[in-house]
Amino acid sequence: MEAYTIFAEVYDLFMDNIDYSGWADYIIRLLREHGVKEGLVLDLGCGTGTMTELLAKDGYDMIGADNSPEMLEIAREKQVEEGLDILYLLQDMRSFELYGTVAAVVSCCDSLNYILEEEELLQVFRLVNNYLDPGGIFLFDLNTEYKYREVIGEDTIAENREEASFIWENYYEESSRINEYALTLFVREEDGRYAKQEEFHYQRAWTLEEIRHLLDLAGLKLLAVYRAFTEEEPDGKTERLQFVVQEVQK
Repeated sequence: MEAYTIFAEVYDLFMDNIDYSGWADYIIRLLREHGVKEGLVLDLGCGTGTMTELLAKDGYDMIGADNSPEMLEIAREKQVEEGLDILYLLQDMRSFELYGTVAAVVSCCDSLNYILEEEELLQVFRLVNNYLDPGGIFLFDLNTEYKYREVIGEDTIAENREEASFIWENYYEESSRINEYALTLFVREEDGRYAKQEEFHYQRAWTLEEIRHLLDLAGLKLLAVYRAFTEEEPDGKTERLQFVVQEVQK
């Protein structure tokens, strides 16, 4: 599970087309529907903290955890600018530790697709179970196999901005269900020249059956699976799944 490094400094720039506000409203609605109207919430794989901040502004006491120092540096800068009380932790989701339990854990923007091995994803689920309050809620989303195979498959995405440009190449291997992102960045430096940097990231397409099985092994209860941003059942052309999971009181 590789952390974003160079891409971190331009991540928010190139993600400005995502409706984070609408996404946060969706997450907040799901939290409230399942009884989490306040309290501590962990944002697992928080990146630059955009979602973390939106949840904090809605009144939740937020903790953000990510394994990229570069992403967290930006998150902390934004936190200071906004004057928000958020605890950011430099931790890998496969081995994170908290001081106590939380009312809910959220993981957005297909963060869990970056976990490639079953045993590692099971460990994430077990840690979530360990740190949830009794009856606590776990919300996460995943890109689907359909999206990797049919939508982004072998596509190349390029975007040119004054501050930076990128080329994002996708390679999907159906037998392993691993999608490789080859990311080439051209970031403008102070002298006006552009520095070329490359990063490679990998995501796995998890099946619904695999997720059900691993949640069960971790002692978590799957309450619902939706077509993301709705509360409708997914179909064969769903690109992102939203999972609603609960800690089973022991």
